[in-house]
Amino acid sequence: MNLIIGGAYQGKLDYAKHEFALSDGDIFTCTESPELDFSRRCIDRLDEYTLWCARNSVDAVEMFKSHRDEWADSILICQDIFCGVVPIDKDMRAWRELTGRLCGYLSKEAESVTRMFCHIATKLK
Repeated sequence: MNLIIGGAYQGKLDYAKHEFALSDGDIFTCTESPELDFSRRCIDRLDEYTLWCARNSVDAVEMFKSHRDEWADSILICQDIFCGVVPIDKDMRAWRELTGRLCGYLSKEAESVTRMFCHIATKLK
């Protein structure tokens, strides 16, 4: 699995398309719902999925652990929301914390971790 992280509008998806020769049909974009399509090569916007999880008391880390075989060869993309000023709102803090825990778990499992900043890729692993 390859994990790509970075802030909003930093070129994560464009990088993934170029680096891994992805077509639009290869990409599943998460919405704020419990459904993930692990049959696609790339899952984009994991932060949207963790928002749903935080609001519905679902442990995203445990869900990913229990479906490990389904995403082991995927490209996973997550917006970096776990740095900066801590939100005042309790739900937003829970979302941020869960997203950070999920990315921490995924980074340990990943073959590669890339951070995008200003459309520049930095290999972290």
